[in-house]
Amino acid sequence: MAEIQQLFNRIAPNYDRLNQWLSLGQHRLWKKLAVRWCDPQPGDLFLDLCCGTGDLALLLAPYLHPSGQVIGVDFADQLLAIAATKAQLLPAKYQALISWHQGDVLNLNLPSHRFDGAVISYGLRNVVDIPGCLAELHRLLKPGAIATILDFHRPSPGAIADFQAWYLANLVVPLADQLGLKSDYAYIFPSLEKFPNGKGQEQLAIAAGFAQAEHFQLAGGMMGILKLQA
Repeated sequence: MAEIQQLFNRIAPNYDRLNQWLSLGQHRLWKKLAVRWCDPQPGDLFLDLCCGTGDLALLLAPYLHPSGQVIGVDFADQLLAIAATKAQLLPAKYQALISWHQGDVLNLNLPSHRFDGAVISYGLRNVVDIPGCLAELHRLLKPGAIATILDFHRPSPGAIADFQAWYLANLVVPLADQLGLKSDYAYIFPSLEKFPNGKGQEQLAIAAGFAQAEHFQLAGGMMGILKLQA
């Protein structure tokens, strides 16, 4: 885990810029979709796990106003520092609803069955124990609460899978190389090869205790959102 933590601290200064370039801005649309599918309401208490630079927490805050709260959790302090800086650009009434917490999403010191919803964006694929992360997520949510998990998806063999491999090798890694981060971003493809496909994610979520789990493909199958109900 320490190695992954160090990796994300290294890439933190360029994290948002690369996400914007590499998705042609589409990551913002996918993140908005993940937030809307959780159906956040005023006064709700939400989690943004593996929050990175805080995009989903920032999107959630207006939905939760005036009395809700969103807690952004990540183990990389450099990402959290950027998230806190970005939050300062929000109106003060929304800033007050967001807090940041450095922690391990496999073992959080937070109360059980307390949260009305949760989001994870590009984080589940990088944890060292995916079933353990899903079990911890389930522990934290109230019965019936909704969580959404946005991440890369591994398409079935064919044209889309071939394009994804080409895209990662010929666009993602070279762009990262220009910023001196080639070895850091080269991890994406091997991490994706080990990441369960949509059906596998559904099965792991049910095994972790979720009552419902459904995976939806985006971007021709290169991305996906796993929607869960506790």
